[in-house]
Amino acid sequence: MRRRGKVSSHAHMGGAGGGGGGADSTYIYSHAIRFVIILVIGIHFGSLKVNAAAAAEVSIDMSTAVLLKVDRSGNGDFTKIQDAIDAVPSNNSQVYFILVKPGTYIEKIVVPADKPFITLSGSQATDTIITWSEGGEIFDSATLAVLASDFVGRYLTVQNTFGTTGKAVAVRVSGDKAAFYGCRILSYQDTLLDDAGKHYFNNCYIEGATDFICGNAASLYERCHLHSLSKGSGSVTAQHRVSPSENTGFTFLGCKVTGVGSAFLGRPWGTYSRVIFAQTYMSNVIVPQGWDDWQDQTKHSTVYYGEYKCYGPGADMSKRVRWSHRLSQQEAAPFLTKDMIGGRGWLRPAPKNFKRPSKL
Repeated sequence: MRRRGKVSSHAHMGGAGGGGGGADSTYIYSHAIRFVIILVIGIHFGSLKVNAAAAAEVSIDMSTAVLLKVDRSGNGDFTKIQDAIDAVPSNNSQVYFILVKPGTYIEKIVVPADKPFITLSGSQATDTIITWSEGGEIFDSATLAVLASDFVGRYLTVQNTFGTTGKAVAVRVSGDKAAFYGCRILSYQDTLLDDAGKHYFNNCYIEGATDFICGNAASLYERCHLHSLSKGSGSVTAQHRVSPSENTGFTFLGCKVTGVGSAFLGRPWGTYSRVIFAQTYMSNVIVPQGWDDWQDQTKHSTVYYGEYKCYGPGADMSKRVRWSHRLSQQEAAPFLTKDMIGGRGWLRPAPKNFKRPSKL
């Protein structure tokens, strides 16, 4: 656009001189030609970018997957899970199904952002265990860090055995459209960093003591078992929504909350923290007030903590904090389906057909 302005400026100056010809006309003409050439080149490369973007959106056959086998005893394609993930090509346009045979895998695993559509699956969570021991920074300590989109975890135990002396994440989920089925996720503080994106957890067991489900994802937990190890007053959730315009929050639907001591349902890591418990059993581990304000009363008017048709000794709302909500059916309705995470558009069944990789 700056070139265009310069041409217009010189044309105006030529006209003001009364002639508009000679050297000025040549200057105007040559610059106009240069502008047209640049414009045409720009349109051409713009078209290439559009075509490249369209090519990137290749339709993926979700019913068929490339099968990779991991067996620590040596009877598979790989003995380490990370090696199987590394074998998936960057920007893959096929579903990869990594079948992990029973065993204990002492690994720190990362699913990088450029490797979507990976399924990591055991046969049952109790005998397929991924374990690591690391504390410290919340984003770096995870045993399993999922940075890619369209990830599925099935029938795995993922644990961080660092202990009770600090932050120690078992699973970090920072990619969009991730789902976990029948998994066990174990640690003590910040067990599950449900960080960012739309996520779904079904029939999972999640255990910890302090803020053990935390982050700023938009997530639906359905028929999950949350078990608090807190002996004081730890918190099950620490949701990190920081703005009313963010469509994030945690919904627990048809879940079960148990524990060994006492615990809050949640406390606000973010000013606009949002957590809903619906049709969930709560044992007496849940303290009567239900929710904690993290010693910041200014958040009473901004957080959104709600309960709908929960039951059990910990679900008595008669002594709940005044700034939490007993939801009506109408108020609860938006949180009770997979629509809240757009799940109908991306949740997928396990593939029916498998093929072996052309080379390893």
